[in-house]
Amino acid sequence: MDLKGKFEKLELLNNEAEIGGGQERIEKQHAAGKKTARERIEELLDPGTFNEIDKFVLHRATDFGIDKKKFRGDGVVSGYGKIHDRLVYVFAQDFTVFGGTMSRSNADKIVKIQKMAIENGAPLIGLNDSGGARIQEGVQSLAGYADIFYNNVLSSGVIPQISTILGPCAGGAVYSPALTDFIFMVNETSHMFVTGPDVIKTVTHENVSKEDLGGAVTHTSKSGVAHFSGDNEEQTLMMVRELVSFIPSNNMEEPPIQTTTDPIDRKIDALHDVVPADPNKAYDMKDIILKIIDDEHFLEVQPNYAANIVIGFARFGGKSVGIVANQPAVLAGVLDINSSAKAARFVRFCDAFNIPLVTLVDVPGFLPGTQQEFGGIIKHGAKLLYAFAEATVPKITLITRKAYGGAYDVMSSKHIGGDINYAFPTAEIAVMGPEGAINILNRDITDEAEKAKAVEEYRDAFANPYRAASLGYVDEIIYPEDTRIKIINALEMTHNKRKSNLPRKHGNIPL
Repeated sequence: MDLKGKFEKLELLNNEAEIGGGQERIEKQHAAGKKTARERIEELLDPGTFNEIDKFVLHRATDFGIDKKKFRGDGVVSGYGKIHDRLVYVFAQDFTVFGGTMSRSNADKIVKIQKMAIENGAPLIGLNDSGGARIQEGVQSLAGYADIFYNNVLSSGVIPQISTILGPCAGGAVYSPALTDFIFMVNETSHMFVTGPDVIKTVTHENVSKEDLGGAVTHTSKSGVAHFSGDNEEQTLMMVRELVSFIPSNNMEEPPIQTTTDPIDRKIDALHDVVPADPNKAYDMKDIILKIIDDEHFLEVQPNYAANIVIGFARFGGKSVGIVANQPAVLAGVLDINSSAKAARFVRFCDAFNIPLVTLVDVPGFLPGTQQEFGGIIKHGAKLLYAFAEATVPKITLITRKAYGGAYDVMSSKHIGGDINYAFPTAEIAVMGPEGAINILNRDITDEAEKAKAVEEYRDAFANPYRAASLGYVDEIIYPEDTRIKIINALEMTHNKRKSNLPRKHGNIPL
């Protein structure tokens, strides 16, 4: 073969690989409202930065006549490129080739990319669209999944791992995304479940649709499995790019800094009226968050799940922080099973990747009731306590109003390692609310006027931040309009914080 022929052969094989399962299947993918694997990568990465790896890989299976049917790339497109000019690794399952099913060969491609991401310290993004294990390959396919899971675990806390569900993701396939840091889904076109509707109907006789069982709405609001959802693939992939802009490439780096024109010393007079004088009146904690952060740019994580706690990424003076905030507008901001687990995982992510934590506190306590106790609120509440106590990143806490009982301790208090703990003059720090306390302390009082007076006396004595400040548990009581500059000052002061926990293999977090 002459030189021209050799180049023509390369072009032929490239075209063969890039067409995937063929034009007919590509059209079918588009008709279902889905992009192809290559189109998705193009959408996700900076233009012209994708470098493909293992483009010509073929499967090696022979059973059930599958050896007569081979496609270059074998159902996964993998490689590396850039997002916001920063290196990322990516793999995208190609539904046009054997329904994107997992073979030994394409598992090896994903494993190779995982290892490269770990060795070179860059995020790994998986674009999932797969029919699951390739049945013709049997245990080899399952072995491929397990190899990927193993690398997910070894990568955890070392590089950020992001999963985007852009089609079906069922059976064993769900456990790789579940092990990663963040899961994105697309409304109505992506589905995740361990067992599908047909199996459920056979085993438990329940009738449930694919969408109700494992759609984006279910996993972002009911199960808490997914963190973000978009209306279409383009929007979802843009959200992945936004998330990457807040986080570092690996656990040895600091988060990227963005320039901002939002003044560091901006006073916020509007904060004077956000916290109501009436302690039983609700307000939206996001009104405070949006006013104090850079440019009102807040990337909320799991906004529709356990909404009594708010978590997400923002910037102060151009630097990324993780925000954890009780939400008095939902369930009065109490901590319960779901909100504790939601916040704990977020705190641990931020701590693993050197992202300072800013905690805004307005918490009346833990949610009472048999449902919570039987569900293990003790164990689940302890997750959040454990996460905050273990975290060694800068921790800045602001008590806006209520901080009662054990929930005061849990919400990044001074006692579990808070570096700087602020309070508004409206803060109430006590074992419990005035009414509950008087019912215990003065249970003999039957006269309503006398009881009201006792409640008022308790409120004056304890429903304020001054007792805690006199003991050094609150570092400074601040005017609401100074919140932004005070938090930025504290973040700058703690920027070079050096703290490490006692040497150990790993702790035993309550699970």
